[in-house]
Amino acid sequence: MRGLGLKLALLRIAMMLCVCKATSTLHPLILVPGSGGNQLEARLTTGYKPSGLFCGRFYPISKDKEGWFRLWFDPSVLLAPFTKCFNQRMMLYYDPDLDDYCNAPGVETRVPEFGSTNSLLYLNPNLKRLTAYMAPLVKFLEGIGYVSGETMFGAPYDFRYGLAAEGHPSHVGSKFLQDLKDLIEKSSASNGGKPVILLSHSLGGLYVLQLLNRNPPSWRRRFIRHFIALSAPWGGTVQEMLTFASGSSFGVPLVDPLLVRGEQRSSESNLWLMPSPKLFGPGKALVITPNKAYSAHDIPEFLKDIGYPEGVIPYISRILPMTEALAAPSVGLTCIFGTGVNTPETLLYGKAGFNKQPEAVYGDGDGTVNLESLSALESLWAFEKNQPLKVIRLSGISHTSILEVRAALDAIIAEISSINSKAQAEVSFE
Repeated sequence: MRGLGLKLALLRIAMMLCVCKATSTLHPLILVPGSGGNQLEARLTTGYKPSGLFCGRFYPISKDKEGWFRLWFDPSVLLAPFTKCFNQRMMLYYDPDLDDYCNAPGVETRVPEFGSTNSLLYLNPNLKRLTAYMAPLVKFLEGIGYVSGETMFGAPYDFRYGLAAEGHPSHVGSKFLQDLKDLIEKSSASNGGKPVILLSHSLGGLYVLQLLNRNPPSWRRRFIRHFIALSAPWGGTVQEMLTFASGSSFGVPLVDPLLVRGEQRSSESNLWLMPSPKLFGPGKALVITPNKAYSAHDIPEFLKDIGYPEGVIPYISRILPMTEALAAPSVGLTCIFGTGVNTPETLLYGKAGFNKQPEAVYGDGDGTVNLESLSALESLWAFEKNQPLKVIRLSGISHTSILEVRAALDAIIAEISSINSKAQAEVSFE
């Protein structure tokens, strides 16, 4: 019996060592969310001028001792009087003198828990069932050994802001890139110097690509093991033209799209997601009205005609040069996205104009991003010899369900496991 007990004890120790060894082979992983994919907090200062009675500084009642409250996501946005408050507080303003974007007067914002996955799990932790975002994905990642705060980290950001082409300031977006770079280096250092796997969703993929291309090859080789982009809108979306023209409730009941249209138009990142002329040719009409048709090459004219001329200058000077330069970063990249879901391809407006939701002609994509945009890198980087690119298509998977449907999660986990296994094999070979 003593011999059996000793054998069992040795077996337990061996198993523990195996687990430790398996865990140590994981490359640190950083999750970068898409637009609206993390919590956002706000605080009102004396410079705040409410647009109505319901929007006074007393609302919302629940604030912390320093006056901070949850701006995104708060369920009161579904009620019309408070939708107007939300619209006012989320608005950005382009300052032509500064050539940059800023918050509404009297509104301060911050992103909670940078570096942690906490603000990515649920958009509102009090409404977990209704606002789950990356919670299912994180649970699956934990199932293969990742531990939040040790080998898995989150990079939330103020998703209203974007980036700008070289030579133009972008204070908020550039700070996020620096914070993300610092997080990558710290995550690598705390994991024995292993390079990092970056896993993005939607808009997060555009940010990551910019980060890679704005840092030297030597930095990328040292700190980046692989980049996995989920549902990345490399060339923007036709859906974004609907958002600018008529507002979008994104399927949320009770919300009048026109009440949030002003805020959506003001978003710098939304302007970044306009369909790119690089991918959507001049002969492809994306918006058709009784008097005019607009292609991706007509965005400046489109912005004027919908009543948003203030968007023309930042679009032409800050956004367009950036979207036309999707340079390959020479980092291993895997694109995973859904196909076979009806996605707006052409928007048809009647005599009622842009204040009415249009009819849509649908094409292929993931329900939000068109297939031309999702698969763009295959054609753009076809002759890039030093750019490893893998594309995984998931039939019937939508833009958001890629983070929760079992088939999609299995594909993501399999790719991450494969990257870790290959890395370990390379180390063993050396």
